[in-house]
Amino acid sequence: MKKLIAYQIDSFTKEKFKGNPAGVVVNAEGLNNYQMQQIARELNNSETAFLFPPDSDDCDGIIRYFTPSTEVPICGHATIAAMYAKAVEENLNSCILRFKTKIGILPFEIIKNNEDYQILMTQGNFELSPTFDKNITNKMLTALGLEESDTDKNCPIQIASTGHSKVMIGIKSREKLNNLSPDYNALANLSATINCNGYFVFTFDSDDQDILTYGRMFAPGIGINEDPVTGNANGPLGGYLIQNKIVDFKDSKFEFNGRQGEKIDRLGVIKVKVKIEDHKPALIQIKGDAVVVFRTEIEIG
Repeated sequence: MKKLIAYQIDSFTKEKFKGNPAGVVVNAEGLNNYQMQQIARELNNSETAFLFPPDSDDCDGIIRYFTPSTEVPICGHATIAAMYAKAVEENLNSCILRFKTKIGILPFEIIKNNEDYQILMTQGNFELSPTFDKNITNKMLTALGLEESDTDKNCPIQIASTGHSKVMIGIKSREKLNNLSPDYNALANLSATINCNGYFVFTFDSDDQDILTYGRMFAPGIGINEDPVTGNANGPLGGYLIQNKIVDFKDSKFEFNGRQGEKIDRLGVIKVKVKIEDHKPALIQIKGDAVVVFRTEIEIG
């Protein structure tokens, strides 16, 4: 029997049962795809991360991510969770670890401070797709329960990605955001048409000067009706805001805090950092806290 060490971590928060929960198996060596999928289904978080030893000299390890139903290429909150669990398990000092993901080798920085950790994740290359045609846009808004008049005219509806794409939908009102009740089946069906599983609805309607955006993220196409706090939405949002000239920036960088999870009582905050070259996003990073909810062992034959 192999004893797996598994963590439940809440990311983007220091308060248990808030933020975004992720499973982490820190010693996944020897597991096959079926076993990982079974474990992810059993833990039943939106994502579970599996850490493997390196398979080459150019990385410090391999990380893979599974939802309860499928493998995904990259995941922000599960990366924060995985690096936090690794740091706690191995009592690491501040360091940068290079992990091989399905979108390439990425550096993840572990920052030790007062016997605790924060994680800074460098995301993949930023890509922005063309805006949708009116037919697709109308279907999307209807599925989300939105009218065209609810949308922020400065924010084109289009797909942004740093490795796991999301549709960006800017709206005017935080009250409207929190009252959304989407048609999940319609969103899932539309995902197959547009080849994108996530819909990130956000607003600048904030009463806190330290918080630029509030958001909600829906991904029923991969079995996640609503994700509490999404690194792979807030990070690309930073690139989207720069490339579309929606926000001002100074000194070739743009930083903001995004808050998510308010409606479903899993509030968390993501710090997004965008490095800018030639007025375009060149590097996107997200930074977050995390907290251990539990550590356990799974025996697997």
